[in-house]
Amino acid sequence: MIKACIFDLDGTIADTVESIAVVGNRLLRHYGLQEEPVENYNFYAGDGADELVKRILHAAHGTETVDYEEARTLYRKWFEEDPFYHVKPFEGIMQLLTALKEEGIKIGVCSNKPHHAAVDVVNKIFGADLFDKVQGQTAEIPRKPSPLGPLAIAREFGADTQECLYMGDTNTDMDTGKAAGMFTIGVTWGFRPRKELEEHQACKIVDKPSEILDYVRKCNHD
Repeated sequence: MIKACIFDLDGTIADTVESIAVVGNRLLRHYGLQEEPVENYNFYAGDGADELVKRILHAAHGTETVDYEEARTLYRKWFEEDPFYHVKPFEGIMQLLTALKEEGIKIGVCSNKPHHAAVDVVNKIFGADLFDKVQGQTAEIPRKPSPLGPLAIAREFGADTQECLYMGDTNTDMDTGKAAGMFTIGVTWGFRPRKELEEHQACKIVDKPSEILDYVRKCNHD
């Protein structure tokens, strides 16, 4: 019986790569460095802003004199100026979330964004009432692959880990869901390729949001 579905945010329910790339490239321009193609940010994102900045600087040439602490501060400042740049739900996600609610399934978000930012993005894109719980990074809930975020959501929902699905698009998500003891579904429309999801032992891989609904219905009604 599936009682809860917990989703990663960036690259899973929300298409955010352009919002990340526009700030990352602004940072590179600030230091006189060559901009990166938007698609490269699919591999820089997924583990929080600080790790993102490390990856951007590592990929660029001529960053030896760049102060990382200054760069991460600038990235966060500039991202906060327009966190919703070209951000939108992936095709089919709204239909999936609405159908899950109609099935009586609790739905939550677990993100590596700071908690306030995760809440702001979800409320802006999906409204304040769709998700039953949004959990971002806090002092008590470290960033994924720590399983503490999904586990906290499951407790709030009153669901055992075996009654939860965890959905994400990166190796970090697969490791997170499995560490939480949840059935972990990799989605192929996000940041990373199918091979990465396979290598990190996704329990199931889906190519369309509707496949998640089909799986939930199969588990709960067969």
